[in-house]
Amino acid sequence: MIPLVESDEQRALRAAVAALAGRYGRAYFADAVRKGEHADELWAEAGALGYLGVNLPQEYGGGGGGITELAIVLEELGAAGCPLLLMVVSPAICGTVIARFGTEAQKRAWLPGLAAGTRRMAFGITEPDAGSNSHRLATTARRDGDDWILTGRKVFISGVDVADATLIVGRTEDARSGKLKPCLFVVGRDTPGFTRRLIPMDVASPEKQFELVLDEVRLPADALVGDEDAGLLQLFAGLNPERVMTAAFAIGMGRYAIARAVDYARTRQVWDEPIGAHQAIAHPLARSHIEIELARLMTYEAARLYDAGDDAGAGEAANMAKYAAAEAAVHAVDRAVHTLGGNGLSTEYGLASLITAARVTRVAPVSREMILNYVSHQTLGLPKSY
Repeated sequence: MIPLVESDEQRALRAAVAALAGRYGRAYFADAVRKGEHADELWAEAGALGYLGVNLPQEYGGGGGGITELAIVLEELGAAGCPLLLMVVSPAICGTVIARFGTEAQKRAWLPGLAAGTRRMAFGITEPDAGSNSHRLATTARRDGDDWILTGRKVFISGVDVADATLIVGRTEDARSGKLKPCLFVVGRDTPGFTRRLIPMDVASPEKQFELVLDEVRLPADALVGDEDAGLLQLFAGLNPERVMTAAFAIGMGRYAIARAVDYARTRQVWDEPIGAHQAIAHPLARSHIEIELARLMTYEAARLYDAGDDAGAGEAANMAKYAAAEAAVHAVDRAVHTLGGNGLSTEYGLASLITAARVTRVAPVSREMILNYVSHQTLGLPKSY
């Protein structure tokens, strides 16, 4: 384990993103949610400044950094109250998979736009009957001459309405074993047979959730990303960054909540001293600060391992980071709301909407119970229960 010490470039990136986010803030984010709009202005400016593609290769318009740098960007946006959820999907999952496994033509077609924020890509893996079992995915892909035919359904897919394409996880039959294995396909938003339906959600976010239907969707051979025989290797190349970025999203949210609570506790006075002088107020906030900082350490350790090419080590650390960050965020939001009392539930202070948002990080992209399963049998060597 190497101690986390950010480079001068990383500290400069953090400060620059914090300055950008500070110009937008929670009011901008809440206004977009209220109007049913997207955070397009922030997305466009972050892209123009190079922040959305900081993890992508320089030869394709990116910043040449890694998931570490991209996590810094999302954390700082979240700490200012205006996180961009689609960063978890477009540059982190889809950009990473295409950069690692895509053909030269796919890289040139997608990476410059993803890096600049002028193109967006969604990611479709979750299905109505598969839950957390990626081995039970029912979306299938079969060959028809040189083409592929995709059939299936996906649910809770973020940002499909603004994405130019969706990276779909389907399953193809292994010619040698006959078993189905996961493969990744780029499906353009206007592809015939590819339809979407909005899923109403009680989560305050500019990004909407959709159900997707793939009805005999015909794709050219070059829609396949990577090797059809690679299986889980390519899939988890995208899922590990997803966990790291979800952790960064949760940490930013927790930081925002605690900052608002601390500001309130310093000035709110109903007796002789501000309420922050009382340990019943101060200690819960201090505990949350500690929990968030511990989660940050594991998050950037996971990012470091991933960027160093240690996929196995990154998988374990990314799962732990996502678990720790989600728990820290849920506790931070709860304690912040409790600090403000009735004001914590008011629109003015912008904390109540974080109650559901924080819970999302516990269940997506993988539940905390599945992470505990992973750690118990992968790390501790205990027998599986499923």
